[in-house]
Amino acid sequence: MTMKPATKVYIEIVEHLRDMIAKDGFGPGDRIPSERELSEKLGFGRSSVREALRALELLGLIETRRGEGTFLRDFQEHQLVELLGTFILQDFKVQNDALECKAMIEKSCLELIFMKDKIAVISPNLTNHSSYDEMMSEIVEVADNRLLSKIWKILAGYVTSYQLEQADQQRMKSFVHAFQKSDQDEIMKAFAEMHNLSK
Repeated sequence: MTMKPATKVYIEIVEHLRDMIAKDGFGPGDRIPSERELSEKLGFGRSSVREALRALELLGLIETRRGEGTFLRDFQEHQLVELLGTFILQDFKVQNDALECKAMIEKSCLELIFMKDKIAVISPNLTNHSSYDEMMSEIVEVADNRLLSKIWKILAGYVTSYQLEQADQQRMKSFVHAFQKSDQDEIMKAFAEMHNLSK
């Protein structure tokens, strides 16, 4: 019988834990089974279970309270995405990639607004914003996807759309005008033109 590599065992334990948490309906603040209980329930050695739990704790997904046990934390509060962003976005070569990713998230948020039929929520307020990022911040918020919103805010904090704003105020005005008419095709076309995505 061949032994699984340690990394494979670690990933498998984390996947089992994730499935167990979903199946048993655990939520933030709930106590999860002990290291010994997990070892017996999942069929892995205690040292492997301990390493998986330690990694999850370092990521801020669980917390161990001495004498009480191990508890789930609110996944929405963990800082993993921000932490990775501080390292990844330090590289100057990544700046253009980050701008592209930011535009892709903005485009996805526009599509979500149409899918969720929230166009009427945003149209009256869009002209109140003085900059591109302020305008997009509202669009991202109305799209109501927490992960996209979190990643967009990190990217917006590291890259600037200043050149976009200064280069073509007219295209931004066309974008806002399309929103005022609630015309999906025109909105997406104006967005593409702002980012030179159209042919």
